[in-house]
Amino acid sequence: MYEFENPSQEQLFDYLKKAKTIAVVGISNKTDRSSYLIAQGLQKNGYKIIPVNPLLEGQELLGEKVYASIKDVPIHIDIVDIFRRSEFLADVARDFVDTDADVFWAQLGLQSEEAEQILRAAGKNDIVMNRCIKIEYAYSGLGKK
Repeated sequence: MYEFENPSQEQLFDYLKKAKTIAVVGISNKTDRSSYLIAQGLQKNGYKIIPVNPLLEGQELLGEKVYASIKDVPIHIDIVDIFRRSEFLADVARDFVDTDADVFWAQLGLQSEEAEQILRAAGKNDIVMNRCIKIEYAYSGLGKK
C-alpha cells in the first residue's frame, strides 16, 4: 500500500511562511464546500488566492478570476493546493511540471504514487500530500500577530 512521506513539520511551516500566492485547484463555487471555505480562510490570512476550475473558467470566485488550469495562470504560484480526487493528481502533476510553481500540495485524504513519480522525475521535490493546508496553517502559528 502506497503511503506518501511528507516533509518535516518545520518544512511545511516554511512553505506556508514563504508563500504569498496559492492556486486552489478544484475549488467549488458552493460556499459550503471545504475547497471554498479553505480558500476563503487562506485569503483572510493574507494569501492571494487563484481559483482553478475548468467548469468555472472566466467567472469570479472570492473576487479573483477563475482559470481553467494552473498552466493558464499568468503570475508565479507559490503553492498549488489541490482538491481533486487522488486519481486526478497525476494530471495536476503533469500540469504542475509545466509551470514554475514551487509547492505541490494535495489536501487531506489525497495521495498518488504516479503524481509523486511525475514530480520527482521533473526535479520538483517540494511535495505535500494527505495534509490539510488550513490545519497546517493553524498549527504554524503564522496567523497570530
